Amino acid sequence: MALPKRILIVDDDRDVHGLLRAALDAPDRNIESAYDGLSGLRMVENTPFDVVLTGLRLPGMDGMTLLERIHEVRPDTRVVMMTAANTPDNIVRAIRERAFCFFSKPFTVEAVAEMAERALSGTDAEDDIQVLSARPEWLGLRVRCKMETAGRIVQFIRELGMELPHAEQERVTTAFREILLNAIEHGAGSDPDKRVFITYVRSKRAALYYVRDPGKGFSFEHLEHAAVSNPQDSPVEHAEVREKLGMRPGGFGIMMTRQLVDDLIYNEHGNEVLLIKYMDPK
Repeated sequence: MALPKRILIVDDDRDVHGLLRAALDAPDRNIESAYDGLSGLRMVENTPFDVVLTGLRLPGMDGMTLLERIHEVRPDTRVVMMTAANTPDNIVRAIRERAFCFFSKPFTVEAVAEMAERALSGTDAEDDIQVLSARPEWLGLRVRCKMETAGRIVQFIRELGMELPHAEQERVTTAFREILLNAIEHGAGSDPDKRVFITYVRSKRAALYYVRDPGKGFSFEHLEHAAVSNPQDSPVEHAEVREKLGMRPGGFGIMMTRQLVDDLIYNEHGNEVLLIKYMDPK
């Protein structure tokens, strides 16, 4: 019989505890609570937990220090960060310190619970996300080609777009997600032994999102299965091609992405892409 999964919630807001407990409660789980960072650390030192959900601003010890200390004593424990103190420095530091994911308040309990479920599944490896550069202005990552890992990366990227109006933040996040999934699914063939390279650059006037996959690339002239290649008088022709090839419904990724960002630029081979979102200078 499998041992129950152990979850620790560390936050000084009792309402957060109640909401997360309700969302994550199951017969095969033990959920415990701590209301300050030092108490949370002592509990982790005494008992291994599969997942820790922690706030950032905590009495006794801040959540970022708690994240570091947890990984010193329990390297395999997955830590999900929740905070109202969302800054680029905090997000990048969380990535560098191997946080499983990062959510800004107000967040939906469902989104945090879904990410906690992924963390509990235990399918991630320590090297799924390798940090090549960890600065708020320049984040470089080498990422294993797994859909589970893609979900974590997309959430980090969403948080880095915090300075944008919410609608724009979601548009850019959706565009990045489409490009990343294309890189994993088509460029890498969903092979978890392969990697994609991701770079996020933030200047005063623009945010740039670069993705390079390990594939041979593609030509727009040979994308009959994608909506971007449809003739003007036949807007769903690609759907028939996909059906004949036995592909899943879809094929709107590139066309949709072009509508969501200011610039979408591919290299000659089609295995490197740059998304650009221009900002109002401050």
